[in-house]
Amino acid sequence: MSATADLAQTAEAPGYRARHTLPLRVEAVRQLRRRRTLLMGGVLAVLPFVLITAFAIGGTPASRGGGSGRITLMDTATASAANFAATCLFVSAGFLLVVPVALFCGDTVASEASWSSLRYLLAAPVPRARLLWSKLVVALGFSLAAMVLLPLVALGAGAVAYGWGPLELPTGGALAASSAVPRLALVVAFVFVSQLVTAGLAFWLSTKTDAPLGAVGGAVGLTIVGNVLDAVTALGSWREFLPAHWQFAWADALQPGIEWGGMAKGAAISVTYALILFALAFRGFSRKDIVS
Repeated sequence: MSATADLAQTAEAPGYRARHTLPLRVEAVRQLRRRRTLLMGGVLAVLPFVLITAFAIGGTPASRGGGSGRITLMDTATASAANFAATCLFVSAGFLLVVPVALFCGDTVASEASWSSLRYLLAAPVPRARLLWSKLVVALGFSLAAMVLLPLVALGAGAVAYGWGPLELPTGGALAASSAVPRLALVVAFVFVSQLVTAGLAFWLSTKTDAPLGAVGGAVGLTIVGNVLDAVTALGSWREFLPAHWQFAWADALQPGIEWGGMAKGAAISVTYALILFALAFRGFSRKDIVS
């Protein structure tokens, strides 16, 4: 189905309102009921309990100690619920939280094409821009929900296992629990913004292929390539243009005084790349012949 055919259909439909097609609520319910959504939520909800079990079996990081004398975030994991939540974010931000973003954004359009239902949605008729907008907003919403779910479960499980206390900082000192929660919210917000590049890659690939696994795998693979390139110190200052270079800049929020420089640079680079990729997705899809 071509874009010209879409316009012809919408022009002939009496009482047609583009903004009433494919409401966000309908799309959200459709995505929520899918098995991969429930599976991804279950994995993220189980992770804190896996870590608690690992600490119970192998001993807490603090009890094992280290020879360097340098305190890390992992060493304070069992100090309080806030420390445990921060540790869960630390161990998952590099890869695990990439997966739900790539899954929700990469599967959303490609899955419709693989089911041969995409052309029927457009024949409803749902304008192409409206279809993409609805799917993108819902996909980003589910991605954010996945990132919020992990620390929320970690805070609850950590409060039971380690108590509700101040957030002990690796750099020294501590933050009261009332201050720690907003800091963790800031961390989640930055992690979400830093993953917008993955979201953009996955969404763009989702509009280019009929294979959902190709879009999801491509986004995850390119994200891994970015991490590998960031590890190549020979690139020098060029690494600062890689989103992966700033993915752990949120650690600056876990200091007595927040350092905004790294997070601001990382957010700016991530948003810039993401806007370009989203624009490519909308532009390419508006001109694409839909045959599936």
